[in-house]
Amino acid sequence: MSRAQALVAPHRLELLEVASPPLGPHDVRVRPAAVGVCGTDFHIWSGESNFHFDASGRAIPLREAPQILGHEITGTVVEIGKSVRDVAVGARVVVDQGRNCRSERREPVCDYCATGDSHQCAFYREHGISGLPGAFADELVVPAVNTLPIADGVPFVRAAMSEPLGCVLHCLARGEQAHTRFRVAGRGAEAVRTAVVLGAGPAGLLFVQALRSVLAFDGAIVVSDPSPTKRSLATTFGATAVLPDELAAAVHARGGAEYLVEATGAGHVLAAVPRLLKKQATVLLYGVGHGDAPMSHLNPLQWRELALVTSVGASGGFDADGRPSVYRQAQQLLATGKVQVDSMLTHRYDGLHAVPRAFDGAHTQPDYVKGVAVLS
Repeated sequence: MSRAQALVAPHRLELLEVASPPLGPHDVRVRPAAVGVCGTDFHIWSGESNFHFDASGRAIPLREAPQILGHEITGTVVEIGKSVRDVAVGARVVVDQGRNCRSERREPVCDYCATGDSHQCAFYREHGISGLPGAFADELVVPAVNTLPIADGVPFVRAAMSEPLGCVLHCLARGEQAHTRFRVAGRGAEAVRTAVVLGAGPAGLLFVQALRSVLAFDGAIVVSDPSPTKRSLATTFGATAVLPDELAAAVHARGGAEYLVEATGAGHVLAAVPRLLKKQATVLLYGVGHGDAPMSHLNPLQWRELALVTSVGASGGFDADGRPSVYRQAQQLLATGKVQVDSMLTHRYDGLHAVPRAFDGAHTQPDYVKGVAVLS
């Protein structure tokens, strides 16, 4: 037996004894170290979202199947399956929480895995989100191919940002692949000159950095957020940060934006998007939620023929060893300092017993940017 913080009802986490997961021949057993607390965790915890479905598509209530959250995972390998040859006991690893065709050694792979879109795998499941146990626990068993080594000198808490950074990189790649008038890497009339990022939470701040360091964007980036802490960080990372009610004036002074990232998940924010943008601009719809947004908000987007790009997860193909290439790219960016996250990690929760404190409301305060549970 082992222990886990299980969500047994909305707003109710309990420390339970659970069965120790079995170890398959191609699996590794991981002792979670640092696990990021994600907005998706808050959505599931509050009861707003439930991504655990049965074969008929019915959402399975928590009273039937409590969920162990935690999907931004780092840890130490404590046991390996008999067929594992490329991971050693004691290895410090990041875990790709998504189970896909490569994870399950399925041949032939589905059409989505064959084209690198692992988050859309026809058989996809996720630890900590869609019913598989997450990492707010003493141990976790995953396929060895779902682990990547953490570079020497990179602490667990920094490496835990690999998953959110991977999601941002995937979203930016989809934006550059989209059929759109304006491109970050474009030239002349097709070049993005002004980009807007709505929200300076972890995702928004990662978008700012990735636009600069990955896509080499040297134009204006205007970020809006009500939190002075988050605006200060956005400025540090090379953006012009403004209050939400100052955003329209700041963007209009630049002639409008050709590119916008919606990273808040707040429905009322969508109403302000069209008047910020040039016609046929690109919108990356990254934030999740928008529960208070009427469908009518989409009408002005349609009238302007905006390129609306949606994304989820850290898809992006597999390397020769079968491991996810986007996670590896994220790891390299964090290890080299091209993307910096230490200043974003504002709240720390030490020990499995402290995980419920991560959900006690601190995330609603202006000084909160990102929380991480340090379990070992």
